[in-house]
Amino acid sequence: MLESAHRQRLMGWGRRMAARFALVVEDDAEIARFFALVLQDQFSVDIARTGREALDLLEMVTPEIIVLDLNIPFVSGVEILRQVRANERLAHTVVIVATANPQMAEEVYDLADLVLLKPVSYDQLRDLVRRFV
Repeated sequence: MLESAHRQRLMGWGRRMAARFALVVEDDAEIARFFALVLQDQFSVDIARTGREALDLLEMVTPEIIVLDLNIPFVSGVEILRQVRANERLAHTVVIVATANPQMAEEVYDLADLVLLKPVSYDQLRDLVRRFV
């Protein structure tokens, strides 16, 4: 069962559907805020702190872009990426993987639109996002 605050956030998505939006999937709060800061000039941004929360959101929305950490709680980023790629509704969603693990980066290289090794600079992420959207 979804936590009350999480459920309320999901219900609020209907009001924001008209705006361009991005989803940041990152369990580290500081890194998640950093990614959101980079994206907020072009998108309405939401943050999912767990894989389960990301999948709940992805059932209701079609983000234009996802910035995805691979090592997140409950459902791995690799599994989220596989589910995004298997979902026809999300076929045009750009997925940028940001990970500190080079082995995991190699594992998803063919599934992601872009794979970045952390740390990622503000300018680097901003410029790459602009190229993809």
